[in-house]
Amino acid sequence: MPKVELDYLQSVELDKVWENEPGDFTPWLAEEENLKQLGETLGMELELEGQELPVGNFRADILCRNTVDGSRVLIENQLTKTDHPHLGQILTYAAGLDARTVVWIAKEFREEHRAALDRLNEITDENFQWFGIEIKVWRIGDSKRAPQFEILSKPNDWKRTTAKRSGRTTIADRDVQQKEKYWSKLREYLQERGSTTRIGKPDQGGNFVFISIGRTGFRLKLSLSTAQNQISVVLDMFDQKAAPTDAEADFKLLKRQREDIDPHFDGQLEWEDDFNRVALYKNDMDPMDETKWEEQHNWLALNLEKSDEVFRPRIKALNPAARRSVEEEVQVSSDGE
Repeated sequence: MPKVELDYLQSVELDKVWENEPGDFTPWLAEEENLKQLGETLGMELELEGQELPVGNFRADILCRNTVDGSRVLIENQLTKTDHPHLGQILTYAAGLDARTVVWIAKEFREEHRAALDRLNEITDENFQWFGIEIKVWRIGDSKRAPQFEILSKPNDWKRTTAKRSGRTTIADRDVQQKEKYWSKLREYLQERGSTTRIGKPDQGGNFVFISIGRTGFRLKLSLSTAQNQISVVLDMFDQKAAPTDAEADFKLLKRQREDIDPHFDGQLEWEDDFNRVALYKNDMDPMDETKWEEQHNWLALNLEKSDEVFRPRIKALNPAARRSVEEEVQVSSDGE
């Protein structure tokens, strides 16, 4: 048996890679491919909004959008061990910038600061998330250096869920648990087929999950209906007060490409003008019947992947000038009525 030759990971000091935090590390992290790696660690897709944004007399390092719901994600960097001033800064920035997710990245976390983030995750509303992440850099021999994001503190959804329960399981509880199992099995199914799409957590009632499609104001939604025995894949265009976008104009711009889009789905797409969304429905499907889950998950996976493939590049290509043109057309039409 031939001898197996292995080498060892070698730690690289951060100051050998980035000379300083504001001039080197923050611009590096703000690059699309590096935000993508951080987003994969966090389980979300990030869209850069700005760097070094003023908040009073201070400046926040990086502000992003979570492309699934349009909420703001604050990223504060520190190439040294965590300290009290930075803890105070992230609290100030989170309030001043209306951030729902806060990510504190540092070379090393002091135990008291990790505990502080854990406590914030326990006491704040479930719409807020606090992450503590250590940044490491590794290399093997003379290979290129590779960064690693390691989560030390994160939201504890299990604690939040169980804290709300009274200890008695009701029929409604069992329905929600079954729906959560449905989405969990779909997540496993997607992983087994090597899909690149990632589904988020279900809503509180377990009726739907959102999937990022790479741009704020747009998202894919998978839903199930026990009342209608129906499952669906929906491209949703939505407005956000924190990140306003004209959903109606975006919908109209995509609908102009309908002749090119519909054939990818065998003409089964439904363009729902009243809701600014494009939908695929599968009827006569009972989501509570586990014997039918494989068939349902296969349909959802195929159409989710196809929707991402067809719509993502078209959504990315939409531009503000085209949107303004459509808005003007809508306004002229309204004035003429």
